[in-house]
Amino acid sequence: MRSSLTGLCLALLIPLSSSAAEPSFSEETVRQAVRSVEPVRKRSAKRWKAGPEYDHRYWIVVHASTKEQRTLLASMGLSIEEVQGDRVSGTAHAKDIALIKAKGFTVDEMVSLGDLAEKGFPAKDEAFHDYAEMTAVMKGLAAKNPGLVSMFSAGKAWQGRELWVLRFNSSASGAGPSSKPGVLFMGAHHAREHLSTEVPLMLAVHLAENRAKPEIKALLETRDIYIMPMVNPDGVEYDVETSQYRWQRKNMRVNPGGEIGVDLNRNYGYQWGGAGASDQPYSDTYHGPSAFSEPETQAIKKFVESRANIKTSVSYHSYGGLIFWPWSYSYDPIPNQEDLKVFKVVAGKMAALTGYVAEQSSELYASSGDTDDWMYSARGIFGFTFELEGGSFYPGAAAIGPAVKKNTAAALYLIGAAADLRAAAR
Repeated sequence: MRSSLTGLCLALLIPLSSSAAEPSFSEETVRQAVRSVEPVRKRSAKRWKAGPEYDHRYWIVVHASTKEQRTLLASMGLSIEEVQGDRVSGTAHAKDIALIKAKGFTVDEMVSLGDLAEKGFPAKDEAFHDYAEMTAVMKGLAAKNPGLVSMFSAGKAWQGRELWVLRFNSSASGAGPSSKPGVLFMGAHHAREHLSTEVPLMLAVHLAENRAKPEIKALLETRDIYIMPMVNPDGVEYDVETSQYRWQRKNMRVNPGGEIGVDLNRNYGYQWGGAGASDQPYSDTYHGPSAFSEPETQAIKKFVESRANIKTSVSYHSYGGLIFWPWSYSYDPIPNQEDLKVFKVVAGKMAALTGYVAEQSSELYASSGDTDDWMYSARGIFGFTFELEGGSFYPGAAAIGPAVKKNTAAALYLIGAAADLRAAAR
């Protein structure tokens, strides 16, 4: 995704005002971003050599009319991406498909991912950021905004790439402690969901660009904001580094049988290994050999546990136009009625700003070992998952502008509410 902010801003065809809820980007921001990106445009020559490109993976459409049936499909390895009535679409390995059929499900369509993959990097994708370009933009923001923005690594991914974090705090930097209410934004747990990197990255640009505006200044002076745009950098690079998109979801762990990857959003510790996750390493929903087995989820665990001030979090995914709250592992609601009200009201307000649908995660299907369930159960953090818009994993640059605009508005609301989420829900 050979890109710069120039490509992004050209893609923002809808007018953006300068209010707190409407992101805007000045020409100087664009010039600075371009200067920071250009030196790192050349892609790494490293390539993952093992195995065939698509490893017997398919896009399928299956009949399943209930959330219980959808959960069973996810447990058998189907990565569910679309639900339209009783038609469920997603990606699965050939072995998963055989099991799905053996369980009596009807598979209406089955197309090789190799046949669906786009060739090369089309012009419509020039606005997206790969790992090097994202890193350069983040470094540029930190360098241009000393005393407010700092950049540090939360750890390393499986292949050694840094998990970069931008911190916005007017009185603390790096790993320094803070008593201000904290908010964490994360993107790209799943490699092929590239829009989920753009939204938090552009949130960072918006905060830095508008730091002098009273409504933004008030947030920056009273909050501790962390932005990690790419949780799974190895998988992202693998997905985009050749002349074909690879539809990669998982990280790049090499499993004992040679299969690649663990689904990071099934690898967190709460209720790990339960519903909606597969124990088969070839499956897209493989939960890993143990809870927190992956360096990426270990890094987030350590990061969150060392920052008791974090009150709320957002994990961006794509696609679907949904906002989820826990539980994901169970169809039951969380037992604390006051907290449940917070989740419902806050998610509802963010849904009003985005046009998305807000619901408990397991209403779509149950999945265990996910980010939000662990955030809430282990740390008391009000964790939300956003399934962004776009209609596909590779929606083109035209999807970035609308997604950035509406999700920046929702993020600013959440940052403001973080001081007292229970009060915000009254």
